[in-house]
Amino acid sequence: MSEFKSKLPHIGTSVFTVMSKMAAQYNAINLSQGFPNFPVAPELVENYEKVIKGDYHQYMPMPGAPRLLVEISQKIATHYGRIVNPEEEVLVTAGATQAIYTAIQAVIHRGDEAIVLDPSYDCYAPSVELAGGKPIHVNMQADFSVDWNKVEDAISAKTKLLIVNNPHNPGGTVFSEEDIQAIEQIMERHPHIFLLSDEVYEFIHFEEKHISMNTRKTILDRTFIVSSFGKTFHVTGWKIGYLVAPKYLMDEVKKIHQYIVFSVNSTSQMTLSNYLPQADLSQLGEFYQKKRDFFRGLMKNSRFELLDCQGTYFQVARYSEISNLGDVDFATEMTQKHGVAVIPVSGFNKDQHDDHLIRFCFAKDEETIIKATEKLCKI
Repeated sequence: MSEFKSKLPHIGTSVFTVMSKMAAQYNAINLSQGFPNFPVAPELVENYEKVIKGDYHQYMPMPGAPRLLVEISQKIATHYGRIVNPEEEVLVTAGATQAIYTAIQAVIHRGDEAIVLDPSYDCYAPSVELAGGKPIHVNMQADFSVDWNKVEDAISAKTKLLIVNNPHNPGGTVFSEEDIQAIEQIMERHPHIFLLSDEVYEFIHFEEKHISMNTRKTILDRTFIVSSFGKTFHVTGWKIGYLVAPKYLMDEVKKIHQYIVFSVNSTSQMTLSNYLPQADLSQLGEFYQKKRDFFRGLMKNSRFELLDCQGTYFQVARYSEISNLGDVDFATEMTQKHGVAVIPVSGFNKDQHDDHLIRFCFAKDEETIIKATEKLCKI
C-alpha cells in the first residue's frame, strides 16, 4: 500500500462538531454551535413551497441565477450605495465558507502569506495552507479590539492577503470608523496585498453600526467581501452565500468555483430571488438585539461576566469567578454536569491561549433561553 500523507496533519474534528455531539450525548441545551432554533419567516417558506413545485430543479448558471445576482446587486446598492455589475462582480456560493475558500485559492500561491486575526473562524488558516500558503496569526487584544500597528508589523514582502471578520465571531465586536480607516491606510501603504472581508453578520449589529467594506471606495479594487443568506435569513442549512469582488479578481475566482461546486442549489436560489425584494433587512439587528438583551437580563444573577456584545448572535463570557479550569475543560463540565453546551474561545486561537472565556449563542427561542439561563444562574 502506498504511503498516505495528510495535507492538514494538525487538523482534527472542529470544536463546533465536538461540542454539538457532546450536547446531544448528554441531552444538554445547545448554546454552542451558531444556528437558530426558531422558525424562518413564513413568507420565505411560502416562496420556497411555490418554487419547489415549479420547474427549477436543474443546474443554474455557474455564477448564480441571473435574477438572484440582480437582486444581490440591488441589495448592495440599497444598503451601501455601491453599484456592482451583477454579471461580473457577484458570485453565488455554497455558503460563506466556500466563498472564503475559493477567494483564498484565487490569490494565495505557494509561499505566500495571509494575515489572520485571532480568535478567528476556523476555516481561514486551513484554506491558506491548502493553497500552499502560510497563515500568519496576529492575536487581538483581550477585549477583541485590534492593534493595527501589530498587524502592520506582521506584513512582509510575502504577505498577499489580510483577512478580517466584521462583525466579529466569536468576540461580538464591530469595527469602528477608526478601525476601518486603519485598514484603508494599511492597504494604501502596502499595495501588494488584498483584503478578504468576512461580513456574514453584516445585518446583525446593535448600538455600534456595522461599516461594510462595500462603502470604502479607495480599496474596493483589491477587496473580496463575503456575505451569508444563511445567517441573514436563519437558513443556515441551505448553505448559500455570495462573494463580491472586482471583475479581474472574480474572473480568477470563477475559474476555481466551477471545479469545486460549479453551481449552487437551484431551488434556494430561486426562492431567494423571489424573497429578497420583500425582505426588510433593516429590522434584523433589532430582532437579535431583543434576544441579546433578553439573554443578558436573565444572566444578571449569574456569576458569569458578560463581555460587551455589539454584533453577531454570540455572547462571550468570562467565568473566572466560577472555576480555574481551562476553557475546554470548563466547557466540557458545563455540558456534562450542568446541561448547557458552550464553545471554548481558545479553540479560535492558533496558539490556544486561554483567557477563561466561553461563547454562548443566543439565536434561540425564548423557551430555550429561559431554560438555559436557569441552569447557568445555578452554577
